[in-house]
Amino acid sequence: MTADRRPPTPAPARPAGSPAARSVPARSTAARLAVPAAVLAAVAGAFAYVGAVDPNEPGHYPACPLLRLTGVYCPGCGGLRSAHAVVHGDLPAALQANAVAVAGYALFAVVWTVWVVRAARGRPFRLDLRSAHLWAAGALLLVFTVVRNLPFGGWLHP
Repeated sequence: MTADRRPPTPAPARPAGSPAARSVPARSTAARLAVPAAVLAAVAGAFAYVGAVDPNEPGHYPACPLLRLTGVYCPGCGGLRSAHAVVHGDLPAALQANAVAVAGYALFAVVWTVWVVRAARGRPFRLDLRSAHLWAAGALLLVFTVVRNLPFGGWLHP
């Protein structure tokens, strides 16, 4: 008797979406939402602290070094007062303290919401910021800083 020397038959191809075809096991929804939830908890904790400890009372927070040394308002001056006003639901006071910070809070809320929705659906989240976006943001902050320090920009002072 002779041994049968046939080549082995290849395994049948599996569809790309089948569980066996994936090399990385699927993560649960709770695992995918853990990082966005942790980021939200950190931001909520920071806002809760600023909401409880009033930055309008002296001695609670350090003064802005640029303002203290030069008398020039930086783009962040008034950010804590703005956050305090947002926590207490006073949007006009928040906008008066630092309008760019309020826009940043809103932008964070939108980006975080998109992140959570994509994570819940199992899709990756990626911010594709090009250099033009960063230059535009920098130009906006520069214009805001210059205007708030000019005589006619007094309405932007914190």
